[in-house]
Amino acid sequence: MSTNGDLYERELKAILSGDEKVIEKMIKTCSEEEKESYLSMKDTPFMVVRAAGSHGVDLIALRWDFSFPIEVKSSADHILHFSRSVRLGEQADWMLQECSKSKILPIYAMRLKKSGNSVKGDPWRLFCIPCDFELKGSAGLLQRRIPKLSKGPSGNYIMNWEEGMKLSDFFRYTKPDA
Repeated sequence: MSTNGDLYERELKAILSGDEKVIEKMIKTCSEEEKESYLSMKDTPFMVVRAAGSHGVDLIALRWDFSFPIEVKSSADHILHFSRSVRLGEQADWMLQECSKSKILPIYAMRLKKSGNSVKGDPWRLFCIPCDFELKGSAGLLQRRIPKLSKGPSGNYIMNWEEGMKLSDFFRYTKPDA
């Protein structure tokens, strides 16, 4: 039996992979602009591998122009405080350390779960972990474009869904020129 986390990992994997069925389901409440962006994934998909590790990376997305690890989080609340669990902070630190070695961008994807105050449109937001190194090439473009996780007074990361980059905007931004 899969957990909510597994469900959303599989959903994001399918979207990034250009799965028509999942994309059609996802765009039902999206704006026309969001729909167009999601539909573009059918023509320019990523190869996505589920990285079933317990420590820090859920998915790895690869395409000729971009590659990055993704940690997937879901919440019914708009704000996810990493201080709520020691494991969340350790996971982010590990991911940053590993990505620093390879000079790749660590990305978090946050899926807003359906709740009493359900949001219409794109439920996914992207963030990156603030890095003390500057990436080059296409990874550098993403590093400058994707909002960074913020930190609270105690130094723990905070993911505010409203401050993230819409997944549909990410698709528009990374769409290869025809």
